[in-house]
Amino acid sequence: MKISSSIFPLVSIFSLLLISSATSSDFDDFIRCLPQQSNSSVPITDAILTPNNSTFQSIYQLRANNLRTFLSATSRPVAIITALHPSHAQAAVICAKRHDFQLRIRSGGHDFEGLSYTSDVPFVILDMFNLNSIDIDVSTETAWVQAGATTGELYYRIAEKSNVHGFPSGVCTTLGIGGHFSGGGYGFLMRKYGVSIDNVIDAQLIDANGRILNRKSMGKDVFWAIRGGGTTSFCIILSWRIKLVRVPPRVTVFTVQRTLEQGATELAYRWQQVAPKLPKDLFIRLQPEPINNGGNNKTVRVSFIGHFLGQADGLLRLMNVSFPELGLTRNDCLEMSWVESTLYWANFPNGTSIDVLLDRVQENRVFSKSKSDYYKALIPKQGLETLWQGLMDIEDIFVQMNPYGGRMEEISDSETAFAHRAGNLFMVLYGVQWSESEGGINATERYVEMSRRLYEAMARYASSNPREAFFNYRDLDIGSNESDETDFEDAQEYGAKYFRNNFIRLAKAKATIDPENFFKNEQSIPPLPH
Repeated sequence: MKISSSIFPLVSIFSLLLISSATSSDFDDFIRCLPQQSNSSVPITDAILTPNNSTFQSIYQLRANNLRTFLSATSRPVAIITALHPSHAQAAVICAKRHDFQLRIRSGGHDFEGLSYTSDVPFVILDMFNLNSIDIDVSTETAWVQAGATTGELYYRIAEKSNVHGFPSGVCTTLGIGGHFSGGGYGFLMRKYGVSIDNVIDAQLIDANGRILNRKSMGKDVFWAIRGGGTTSFCIILSWRIKLVRVPPRVTVFTVQRTLEQGATELAYRWQQVAPKLPKDLFIRLQPEPINNGGNNKTVRVSFIGHFLGQADGLLRLMNVSFPELGLTRNDCLEMSWVESTLYWANFPNGTSIDVLLDRVQENRVFSKSKSDYYKALIPKQGLETLWQGLMDIEDIFVQMNPYGGRMEEISDSETAFAHRAGNLFMVLYGVQWSESEGGINATERYVEMSRRLYEAMARYASSNPREAFFNYRDLDIGSNESDETDFEDAQEYGAKYFRNNFIRLAKAKATIDPENFFKNEQSIPPLPH
């Protein structure tokens, strides 16, 4: 989908308005401060973009992935620092703090509410995209991955060195590692190896004073917090050290599809009972989508998308015992390397070269609104029918239901800040999407309202007290603050949904590393009051 170029001059207009509101002298002082605080052989002047730069607009829009937030009335940055060296990020922190500009940190630009590239107060974007080195050490089965690298690049670099190693992370291949890991990192290896942060063993960060800290120097409470608590409340992540995981040389994937007329409701109900209890090597996502065959001839097609850490014969034996109702056949199964399976999950056509993993920018950006749920009990068939009807009413929607169980049951909910562990059957993402041709920004209110209506219709079946949500699927509907304020009571509201009983410990960690609350956004964690 192409984006109308007529809207982009607004970026510069809004930015200039912000500079005016911040006073030009503050802005000039901030710009002069940057080279004074950077000691790199790479000049920071090469990384500074202001609205006067010819590339400012294109860099801003390139990694702003949700057009709903991008095209809103929300204000734009007064500058973008496209860090080329860690000292550039340090200088951005020191100078933004000194001259009273808010700092928003962007890696891949996939924040569902655009908080990494929008704010209502004068702010600067620190863009980590160019800090994307990946150092794989197969001998120790570890890697250092910089924050600006993407999940696709990580998968590619691992495969360069080994066909029996992988990493549990997201399905989308253009996710920025910095933010994706920090909120959890959720993918098709989770039942075997947990989420990404369960396999993080060290990190480098920049604190609110511009210091670079590692696991030892940041302290155990902060290291605990950044694994699942979202780093933008605490610091800037420079890089993660991860533990690679073992995968077989060949894995098996499959997709089986059934419509409502083919018994999809019965199969979906059965999937809820089976998928969380399967052996760890097998992950089956349930993905329903509305189908419009013209007029009022609507239905829902449910896809059962599977990933098995083994070959097809073993998978078929397992499915014949555990889930025979699905009717999986040998013809449904595709055997491939693990890295090829990452392409399968990202919906690339079979046979696509793995070089596509090196494409770092999401091509087809849309207007979207997403919400998430955790389910601790089966959705009855009546509830499934409510969901199907909601899909058919909205049409421009996708739903993903991801099973728990396995390794996710074994890790304590206090082991890391990621608290959604035992007791969950599956997690659901509801995503409403629309294009410019379907009304663009003018259709936002209608589509957002439809997403909220479906979400409310499913409330009786989802988790409650609180109704839990996944931090990486950010949703401002569940509670928020103003851009430059972090009221503790408001933060407790969304904090309980994202982090459950871990919120207070996160607030304590915040008080340790950022007591003045420099790092903030509409859903950040405040320091625990004295």
